[in-house]
Amino acid sequence: MEHIAGTRGPHSVKGKSFVVRRATLEDIPKVIVINRVTLPENYPEWFWREHLEKWGDAFFVAEVDGKVVGYVMSRVEYGAPNIAKGTLIKKGHIVSIAVLEGYRRRGIGAALMKAAIEALRDKYGCKEVYLEVRVSNEPAIRLYEKLGFQKVRVLPMYYLDGEDAYLMAMEL
Repeated sequence: MEHIAGTRGPHSVKGKSFVVRRATLEDIPKVIVINRVTLPENYPEWFWREHLEKWGDAFFVAEVDGKVVGYVMSRVEYGAPNIAKGTLIKKGHIVSIAVLEGYRRRGIGAALMKAAIEALRDKYGCKEVYLEVRVSNEPAIRLYEKLGFQKVRVLPMYYLDGEDAYLMAMEL
């Protein structure tokens, strides 16, 4: 069953039902909690609110039985493409994505990513989407490659703990 961004209907994967929908201001505290318990990179509340206000059409949450269990936060930037050669383009940046531990491997992360990619392309006119991912995060790297992302380059000591990141991108 294919997810369509912006709809509120259930999306069933492996017999487990979840909903992907646009995030709201009321979701921000829940998103911050998910971020803090799943990722070492955390942001102040104003950062989350700013992304929701500016690029809310590409900020999604996933719910299971009415509980927010994951999110994806994106933004739109102008800059040189990461893949194609050329002049400045509008590109989407997946800033942060996380799914609570007990809800992983159900297709929620993939559905969140697909919703964000679709919104960045269709609502914001982005020509490319990119993200950074820890070189040690093999499950995420496999997911991103399955979705069409490719490793573009290594960003040395990208994270505060000194770990490198892959910059991964895909053309839209």
